[in-house]
Amino acid sequence: MTRFVFITGGVVSSLGKGLTSAALGALLQARGYKVRLRKLDPYLNVDPGTMSPTQHGEVFVTDDGAETDLDLGHYERFTGVSARQSDNVTTGRIYSTVIAKERRGDYLGGTVQVIPHVTDEIKEFVQSDVTDEDFVLVEIGGTVGDIESLPFLEAIRQLGNELGNERSMFIHLTLVPFISAAGELKTKPTQHSVKELLGLGIQPDVLMCRMERPLPASDRKKIALFCNVRPEAVIPAIDVDTIYQVPIGYHEEGLDVQVCKHFALPTDKEPDLSRWHNIVKRVREPEGEVTIAVVGKYVQLKDAYKSLSEALAHGGIANNVRVNLDWIDSEIFEREDAVKHLEHVHGILVPGGFGERGAEGKIQAAKFARERNVPYFGICFGMQMACIEAARNVAGVVGANSSEFGPTKNPIVGLMTEWIKGNEVQKRSETGDLGGTMRLGAYPCVLKAGTKVAAIYGQPSISERHRHRYEVNINYKPQLEKAGMVFSGMSPDGVLPEIIEYPDHAWFVGVQFHPELKSKPFAPHPLFQSFVEAALVQSRLV
Repeated sequence: MTRFVFITGGVVSSLGKGLTSAALGALLQARGYKVRLRKLDPYLNVDPGTMSPTQHGEVFVTDDGAETDLDLGHYERFTGVSARQSDNVTTGRIYSTVIAKERRGDYLGGTVQVIPHVTDEIKEFVQSDVTDEDFVLVEIGGTVGDIESLPFLEAIRQLGNELGNERSMFIHLTLVPFISAAGELKTKPTQHSVKELLGLGIQPDVLMCRMERPLPASDRKKIALFCNVRPEAVIPAIDVDTIYQVPIGYHEEGLDVQVCKHFALPTDKEPDLSRWHNIVKRVREPEGEVTIAVVGKYVQLKDAYKSLSEALAHGGIANNVRVNLDWIDSEIFEREDAVKHLEHVHGILVPGGFGERGAEGKIQAAKFARERNVPYFGICFGMQMACIEAARNVAGVVGANSSEFGPTKNPIVGLMTEWIKGNEVQKRSETGDLGGTMRLGAYPCVLKAGTKVAAIYGQPSISERHRHRYEVNINYKPQLEKAGMVFSGMSPDGVLPEIIEYPDHAWFVGVQFHPELKSKPFAPHPLFQSFVEAALVQSRLV
């Protein structure tokens, strides 16, 4: 029997519904249950693929090629369960489906309305693609009171009635702020948020109270009284120094026990949280530290690189060191000397991105790393810029550039219009839609024997997740190889360069895919583990 737990939020956004969902999933796993997590996003975009990273944060990509909300990254990192296309839906996708059905005549001439047609579509999504999972945790984006969220909240209200208490549960996350001038916590925002939720027909079974300091027993009783829940179902969600403490903290406050009791499941056996204790110990008690410069173009919003920063932290956990990140806007190198900003770092990472802005700065960062023998990790766009840098400054290719930036005599990087995925030929055009038209999802890569990456992975072939339109042009491979660059990973048909490296460099690797999407604290990605290790070696030389 699959049980559904719905997680909503109120008062303000960014309280941590995604982390709460992920941590609860980890706790239920530790109790031996099989879990699945999914996200309902209220915005009208079909998916976040065309949204600005500086507004929405990173786009998390699944193996099956879905462009999803970054919270799915939290789900994967905490539970190890690979997300799928069926784990994230938006208002835009729901309405697109409903309108397509109306155009086909599926509603037999009936008037199409939010209730029941839109809500039915949401309910169908929530319950679809479920097999033998014990729990499906469903996070509803936005905050209670947002006009965009109303169809989703109505849909889960209906589901709660249809499934009954034995198969459904509601968890509501709110803010309990501390007013320093008054010297006390304030429960009124939580009361108003729950009142808003009750007005929509949903009674929360558990309240998660986000706060900076411990919740006094008197305030817990007050919240329980006014919000119609038991005092033990009021769970403090106190700020922590590392997100990997969250499952431990929630267990200590009794969240998993309350969920199990709601569904009449046994609670006598303690969950095994040993791996979380080990991770937290390594985060809190590192044996050293390294500084990595992240040279990007969306650095003003750190969530634009959420999986990246977490993967670097995982590399630090694997090497038992703290990884300090120096976020540098790549555009600054177009005005100032790179040496000024990079000579103190132990490694340089150039992440993905789109468009010409900041590209020259990323090329300068790759040049600095190559010439100074500083560990360099180029991801997607970062690999492409490293290839352009090599073509210009080592291979002597005049005017080497990317066709993404406009017409160029020597397109080291160009638009890929046709490639193989599985047994099918994928085709794209330069004038096609932007949304969902990239090379998306997991693709295989064959590693060249005897190379650094082959040793790092320890296997002849790999599968990694992609999200890009432009590729390194295979026609320039001979010139780049002559300049000392090794193409150490290729697509199985030998057409698409996937990995490049310099064999005589301390650590210089560029990858066309996004390895950060598959890294987990208990299973750090091998490339990040090796990169941080190289940075640690570099720190001893500086």
